[in-house]
Amino acid sequence: MILKRLAKLLALLPLMFNLSCADAGVKHYKLQIVNTFPHDRTSYTQGLFFYDGNMYESTGLNGKSTFRKVDVKTGKALSRLNFDKKYFLEGSVEKDGNIYMLTWENNVAFVYDAATLQYKASYSYPREGWGLTTDGKSLIASDGSSCLYFMDDAFKVQRKLNVRMEGRPVKFLNELEYIDGRIWANVYMSDMILIINPSSGNVEGIIDCTGLLPRQLHFDDTDVLNGIAHNPEDGRIYLTGKNWCRLYEVKIVEK
Repeated sequence: MILKRLAKLLALLPLMFNLSCADAGVKHYKLQIVNTFPHDRTSYTQGLFFYDGNMYESTGLNGKSTFRKVDVKTGKALSRLNFDKKYFLEGSVEKDGNIYMLTWENNVAFVYDAATLQYKASYSYPREGWGLTTDGKSLIASDGSSCLYFMDDAFKVQRKLNVRMEGRPVKFLNELEYIDGRIWANVYMSDMILIINPSSGNVEGIIDCTGLLPRQLHFDDTDVLNGIAHNPEDGRIYLTGKNWCRLYEVKIVEK
């Protein structure tokens, strides 16, 4: 795992240079913190979203993978599903009354009932599972590459979207959220979130999240920024990270 992470970090260096040197056609944003809330530091956050006014979170790692309904104000799980230790849970999202979840390298995806959290089905999944969101019509998934996959409810690919900035592919797309007609994507192992046009695949904005979690709140297991949730009922946006002790309500401000 350490060697894998080091290899990915080295591969990210040219990407980070490209992000910092994006042309004037790409808007640059910084964060404004609106509210700060506790976040369960045992949560290796993979997916984060709202459904029916409530926050839901999928967490990863073998032997620690869970799916939770979370109280935003306290960070505590109101209900929780624990997964078999062989599964490394990844992105998750609600669509049409169902909750869809990916696994990283298990090649399986799950479907649960959103109202009851009862298991409904499993599907074979041919790629690595990373992030997952929806535009209300399709499931949209990442696999760590520069490609996003638009799928039906049985995880069958309808179309692929190549994400590019200044004509160059942007890799390591991770956790996803669909906000106001655009796809927001964490870039793995970075403090950047990209705003992507879902039709063209062009990066239209870069959100710099550097320093969102202060250094004094880092622990030995504190990991990368990962977790974007948009509450459609009030338009609020929340960010967190893997094993972070804080959840942030934020606004973005153009630089």
